[in-house]
Amino acid sequence: MADIVLNVEVREKTGTGAARDARRAGLVPGVLYGGDKDPVAIAVKMNEFKKALYTGKLLGHLVTLKYGSESQPVIAKAVDMHPVSDTPWHFDLYRVDAHQQIKIEVPLHFQNHEASPGLKRGGTLNVALHTVTVSCAADHIPEELVFDLTGKEIGDSIRVSELKLPANVEVALPADATLASIAGISTQTEDDEAADATTAGAAAAEGSEEGGEA
Repeated sequence: MADIVLNVEVREKTGTGAARDARRAGLVPGVLYGGDKDPVAIAVKMNEFKKALYTGKLLGHLVTLKYGSESQPVIAKAVDMHPVSDTPWHFDLYRVDAHQQIKIEVPLHFQNHEASPGLKRGGTLNVALHTVTVSCAADHIPEELVFDLTGKEIGDSIRVSELKLPANVEVALPADATLASIAGISTQTEDDEAADATTAGAAAAEGSEEGGEA
């Protein structure tokens, strides 16, 4: 089961005014969705919500919602932040069964850049996807997916089929979908540089001939 517990309060009123009142009371307003039940307006104390959020294990993870003596597993699907103060402004939780199969986005990271010959020769890692949608049990959501760049050359594409996945986790994308690629200097850039060199050489030769005539 999840490590994080959110102690929630049920909000009697909904709407912009009610959410504003909750924030004035030091709470973060949110909504609990999902399952065969109606949405419920809830709130969590600001300091408790911040503590859970800054662990990095709240958003997109299975957590425990606690209301009085009742508890249930939920997924934190969205957290909105205030654009100026950058404090939590609103959140969405979804009811799930701990062993329920779900689809959820997981961060994608790349490691061992220094072991990629292509990157060592000046290539650039162009990341097409920073997150990947996976299908897995709600209580086995991976923290992240990591791809090892060892041996990757300029011109190589990194595809879904190359990912090493945890047991019972599947990527909800085609096997040939591109996650990233390693690019070098473009052909166009090389052509431009060659053209510039040719032009410069021709100009130098012309200047030399004019000098000789003088």
